[in-house]
Amino acid sequence: MSRNLLFLTPQLPYPPHQGTSLRNWGLIQGLARQGYTLTLLSFLERHQPSPEQTPLAQLCEDILTVPIPGRTKLNRLGDLIAGQVDMARRLWSETFLEKLGEVLNRRQFDGIHFEGIELAAYLLSFHKPLRERHPDTRLVYDAHNAEYALQKRIAQQDIQTPNRFPQAVYSFIQASRLKQFESRVIALADHVFACSEQDASELRKYRHPTPITVVPNAIHVAAYSPDRYPEAPIVRPSIVFTGKMDFRPNVDAVLWFADEVFPLIRQEIPLAHFTIVGQKPHPRLSKLQGQPGITITGSVPAIQPYLRAADVYAIPLRMGSGTRLKLIEAMAMHCAIVSTTIGAEGFDALDGLHLLLADKPDEFACATITLLQNKALRDQIGAQAAELAQDFFDWEKVIPIVEAIYA
Repeated sequence: MSRNLLFLTPQLPYPPHQGTSLRNWGLIQGLARQGYTLTLLSFLERHQPSPEQTPLAQLCEDILTVPIPGRTKLNRLGDLIAGQVDMARRLWSETFLEKLGEVLNRRQFDGIHFEGIELAAYLLSFHKPLRERHPDTRLVYDAHNAEYALQKRIAQQDIQTPNRFPQAVYSFIQASRLKQFESRVIALADHVFACSEQDASELRKYRHPTPITVVPNAIHVAAYSPDRYPEAPIVRPSIVFTGKMDFRPNVDAVLWFADEVFPLIRQEIPLAHFTIVGQKPHPRLSKLQGQPGITITGSVPAIQPYLRAADVYAIPLRMGSGTRLKLIEAMAMHCAIVSTTIGAEGFDALDGLHLLLADKPDEFACATITLLQNKALRDQIGAQAAELAQDFFDWEKVIPIVEAIYA
């Protein structure tokens, strides 16, 4: 069995306060507990703690970090003119490249784990020398999204809004480039992880022989037991959304809900309150500040208290790929959930059993009102959602899939 693995991550996987770090933390923690020797090479954001101050120090034999590179509008314009893929360039760093070379020169690895599209560029850059010096090292690309499909969806959504036309054009350009880039990455990897069967299906359209395995997003469900957390002091009746608030699909979701859905809810329930929880609120959300019934919290120490305080957890996503960790977290916390079809994509969650599905503003508002006015239904749906999370989206069920691949 392969035992010596190198993980490359776009940010330190601890604390796990967003989807990417939640997934990476779960993989690292799970494999370390199974006896794998792990080396971590990661970018470090300015607000993140030193690795020695986190549990990663006990899980990884060696941890190396590189400051996250600065990226300006001028960089992006230059990459656009040069025909580069924006997402593949966001974390390009000569320092990181040098560190990777040093690590590979002094140690032999059974596998190298490239986490997400931003790290895939290093797989392409190092593929030839790796094959020459370490022909038996398995190269695994963990595709957090089917990126071409995601970017295409974003462009198709933005093109419907006149003031988003420039962003839509940019996304169409990036989607075309991502299609070629993603295809090259999959062709050179030895194995690809996809977060959902839908993503795996999209990635298989490239028709490369590289095996693609669904490794679902997961959490440690026990860490989301509602009894372990107090309720956050938010206004009730409460509708809660959580997520990294500079992520384009999350920004679009919150604005659509606030503009199109929430006013319909307030007509029926005037005291309903919408709380947006998550770090780095985008400037586009500033128009919501001070609006009646809306609170933007920014970064919080933990989201579980907000999930516990939610009468309804809303996932009004209109664009996306993979599976949403926010949905798993909400299910584990026994939340009564209303989601768009895209928001619940990749899950075997049934409408009316584990959550309510709605895609149009009036339907989303009606489903939310129904739950806000019926506590018994909220409790029933929340309990059934928690069972689904326990049965299918706990790391104890997912890590054996990863082990089988590395074995």
